[in-house]
Amino acid sequence: MPDALDLIAPAGALPIGDEWRAIEASAEIVFPFDGSVIGRAPVSGRQESLDALDAAEQARAAVAALTTAQRKAILTDLTARVRAEAQHLEDLLVLETGKPRVDCRTEVNRTIVTLEATAEEVSHIHGETVPLDLQELGRGMIGYYTRKPAGIVIGIAGFNYPLLLATHKLAPAIAAGCPVIIKPAPNTPLATIELLAITREILDAHGVTAAAAQLVNGDPVVGETLVRDPRAAVVSFTGSAKIGHLIAQQAAPRKAVLELGSNTGFIVAADADLEASVDAVLRGGFYANGQACISVQRVVLERGIAERFSARLVERMRELVVGDPRDLATNVAPVINAASGERIRAMIDRALAAGAELLTDGPGDGAAAHLNPVVLGDVPADVDVWCEEIFGPVVCLTAVDSVDAAIDLVNDSRYGLQAAVYTASLETAFAAIDRLEVGGVVVNEIPGFRSDIMPYGGVKDSGIGREGPRFAIEEFTVTRMAMIRPRARG
Repeated sequence: MPDALDLIAPAGALPIGDEWRAIEASAEIVFPFDGSVIGRAPVSGRQESLDALDAAEQARAAVAALTTAQRKAILTDLTARVRAEAQHLEDLLVLETGKPRVDCRTEVNRTIVTLEATAEEVSHIHGETVPLDLQELGRGMIGYYTRKPAGIVIGIAGFNYPLLLATHKLAPAIAAGCPVIIKPAPNTPLATIELLAITREILDAHGVTAAAAQLVNGDPVVGETLVRDPRAAVVSFTGSAKIGHLIAQQAAPRKAVLELGSNTGFIVAADADLEASVDAVLRGGFYANGQACISVQRVVLERGIAERFSARLVERMRELVVGDPRDLATNVAPVINAASGERIRAMIDRALAAGAELLTDGPGDGAAAHLNPVVLGDVPADVDVWCEEIFGPVVCLTAVDSVDAAIDLVNDSRYGLQAAVYTASLETAFAAIDRLEVGGVVVNEIPGFRSDIMPYGGVKDSGIGREGPRFAIEEFTVTRMAMIRPRARG
């Protein structure tokens, strides 16, 4: 591996205001595979968050005044620069997240797609005319609305896809004409700091203040200072439901866009292609070490196919390569840290104590973050490994008598991000699309399928609002209505 820590960003500094500010405090960044320290990241405090807000407020008018052509050019150049740095960013993601290289490569590619698509969407930010003369008082009047930048955007990202999740906030904010302050997860900030370094170089090349894109890094106080400040017009958060609910309370009454967790349901109908559905669980249940909000968690099988499906899945589990995430052949590597590993093991133990069956080897007794991929059968619906988010390499199976019962079981959850159904029947597919209480339904593909141009988000405790370039731009803008009477009434 090349020296991934030959960084673009200045050492010991964070992009605050229009400069890189030296930060005294720092924290070790650890490679989850072997616990080695790969570097240190600056850790800011409450004052730096306030200073970033001050700088963003001062930059707000200038950023809002950027023309459509300027915003599109900035994003186009940023896309090209990130593409040129793709290998560097991939290497860095492997080290700080511990995700398999194949998943980190996918993350960089999706980041590029997001930037490219957002650049295209800049040209489509517009309003509509409104027929004011539907009321007699509006006879002879002209009405239309335009979309205006909402103001300062606070983007808070999770640890599992740090580069991509930051881009989901950064790129639409630039497109909308909003200054943005990013706060990465404290254990995976390095690739995001690199993204901000690249972004600020592009902004400078276009004569735009660097305060249009800033980053702070630290404990919850750092984020809470940003979220509670009335100058923050929109807070966009990706992470757990628990923290998302807290952020929504702290941000109120201002807008919060929340992309939260889930316990994704995966229905296999009796008429499904058995091999394809098994393959989908292998691909969709264990990528990113199971640390994805739409990875396969709850597999609900029609009883007629359940025994054959379970046997084939267990047989094919040996195909998964568990090992060093730096190796392109690795499918599953350690989770982010020991605490996560211990939490997942405890969830498995509680499920087994409640009557679930261990269909594969157990998670193993090695280092806490190292977990073998696990499949559990006959999982009761009231244990936390079924009803809460695992966020680890564990898949749960259960059987029901019909597709209707499967849909009801998937819906019996406080979450609703995405779900999937495997079936040969269009009737079954459209029944699932119509009845599943989620933000997205995937037919004959993994529920983890996500295009970075589609409206993405959930219902219930899985969040509110939608990501995706067009939809995030709408979240980061407000309508301004114009009502004109060309000639004053006498």
